[in-house]
Amino acid sequence: MSVMFILISASLVLAIGFLIAFIWSVRSGQYEDDYTPSVRMLFEETKPANNKQEPQNQEIENN
Repeated sequence: MSVMFILISASLVLAIGFLIAFIWSVRSGQYEDDYTPSVRMLFEETKPANNKQEPQNQEIENN
């Protein structure tokens, strides 16, 4: 019977921990933008402004 009290108290501590984490994430603004994720795949990807050309491996042919 004492195991039941330990399991119930452990589950309550875990649930309260998740509730605190959820309230903290809501207050810090994690869920403010609910429109952009649904249309993100429709946006066109932009190329980075820094267009450095990578050196290409060119094989030297011996004739």
